[in-house]
Amino acid sequence: MKTAILVDGGFYRRRAYAAFGDKPPKERADELCNYCRRHLHTHGESNELYRIFYYDCPPMTAQIYHPLTKKAVNFAKSDTYIWANDFFNELKRKRKVALRMGELSEQNAHYILKNNVLNKLMRGDIAVSDIKESDFLFDVEQKGVDMRIGLDIASLSYKKQVDQIVLISGDSDFVSAAKLARREGIDFILDALHTNIKPNLFEHIDGLRTCDNAFKPKTK
Repeated sequence: MKTAILVDGGFYRRRAYAAFGDKPPKERADELCNYCRRHLHTHGESNELYRIFYYDCPPMTAQIYHPLTKKAVNFAKSDTYIWANDFFNELKRKRKVALRMGELSEQNAHYILKNNVLNKLMRGDIAVSDIKESDFLFDVEQKGVDMRIGLDIASLSYKKQVDQIVLISGDSDFVSAAKLARREGIDFILDALHTNIKPNLFEHIDGLRTCDNAFKPKTK
């Protein structure tokens, strides 16, 4: 069975950071590819890899005003920018890996308070003077990633290039594409990396599996 593995990059990197911690770009790229290949040999299967498709956005280059420090943060000079570029370059060197890059809506990027901090502030548990720089999250919208995933699912299915598609994602926006793939006879597997999915999604996929229990949420 020929298998294509599609990876929502932002989702994977967040889950991998939570499960395995921070890693240098090369180690994270090796980890990702090794994890994807584990899908070829689960449940007694021994499938052939068609290609790993990795979807993400280039790192931010804009300068964004921080409401607490009252200074502009230059993302083009940040460690995150350097790490992301090195990571993408490592993936480009991998055999049978294709990058599909969207873009970030930099003009709408901004900092927001974390929900738990905002709730404490509204309840009066903390004052504005208690807020720290680490209490903010950076919010930026990705553009084009979901569209590229959907187009590739459709193309792979219509052209009969693969027998199976494994999608690593926690997003429910793929339902229409999954239904199309199944109508074309494709075995469609979802790997949500142990995140919860909506119950009605099960009727639109052929299986739900994650290849490493390290992705399970930590219990106290």
